[in-house]
Amino acid sequence: MNERDFFNEQQEAKRATYSCPHCRERADYEVRWLRRTKKKDLPRGASEQDRARFRNSRDYMVRVDDMLDCPRCRRRFDIPNAQSVVFI
Repeated sequence: MNERDFFNEQQEAKRATYSCPHCRERADYEVRWLRRTKKKDLPRGASEQDRARFRNSRDYMVRVDDMLDCPRCRRRFDIPNAQSVVFI
């Protein structure tokens, strides 16, 4: 059974402030995240191993965007922090 069978997925955008490493301009950016919330019940046909994985799983968010565009110099840069998964 796939991990996506355990979660409902929903996209959301969060505002964050970053500075461009090229021109040092600070700006607010909309960063897209994929929110995965645990389903209420386990899907049918799950094995014992799937039941254990479902019991231990919890809600989390995965960052979709890895690159941002600077509004001043129009160059692309990586999001500076290494955090791409956040547990809720």
